[in-house]
Amino acid sequence: MPTAPHPGTALVTGASSGIGAAYADRLARRGHDLVLVARCPDRLEALAQRLSRATGRTVEYIAADLTDPDRLARVEALLRTDGRVTTLVNTAGLCAAAPLLETDAERLTAMIGLNVTALARLTHAAVPGLVRRGGGTVVNVACVTGIRPELLGGVYAATKAFVLAFSQSLRHELADRNIRVQAVCPGAVAPGTPPEHAPGEETAMTAGDLVDAALAGLDQGEFVTIPSLPDPRAWEEFEAARRRLTWADLSRRTPAARYGVGRAAA
Repeated sequence: MPTAPHPGTALVTGASSGIGAAYADRLARRGHDLVLVARCPDRLEALAQRLSRATGRTVEYIAADLTDPDRLARVEALLRTDGRVTTLVNTAGLCAAAPLLETDAERLTAMIGLNVTALARLTHAAVPGLVRRGGGTVVNVACVTGIRPELLGGVYAATKAFVLAFSQSLRHELADRNIRVQAVCPGAVAPGTPPEHAPGEETAMTAGDLVDAALAGLDQGEFVTIPSLPDPRAWEEFEAARRRLTWADLSRRTPAARYGVGRAAA
């Protein structure tokens, strides 16, 4: 009986706990070898040993704080040069959900560095190799606040809006390159203490259920997966309304007539 082709190696950031650890577990059980990236070497080593024993897959790890330029560069170099990598899963993120006026500037900078800069740089490092090798997968974990920032507010929501917009742009750019791009938009996730301004644990989904839903969405060809959303038509209608705004609507030589300025007022 023919065997299924090896799905390659998945590099998962934020892999020592929560969503990242759940992705590592599920991808290993799907046959992927793994490179796990997170800050805590002890947790990474324990997870790598457990998954290797349980699944028989090769599991490597890199202890790296992705807000550290030198550590980030090490992971970028691996993504550029390691031909085994077929899948990049960007789950690493920092949540500081307080309003802007209550957010420490250093924490704000670190959050943007991890949620935006590191994610974009790792994707930039990985994609050229995926294109050369004929395909692959990029999964970016965003958040429902990237769609509705008013639900939580603060800079955190803006960083997750970047993840969603970046994924949309990437999907469009790579449409004919056999590369799947998925943006996963969870709500609250358990276990964990929700931020002060977030909804309570009664609305929180477990990381395992979230990742199972996200992978089912990936298998079904979804670009945006919102694991809690009961009716996908709500997202489809939202997206259709956004796409109705064409370049001709958004970029013209003159201001709209309603403003009464420029040539439109003549």
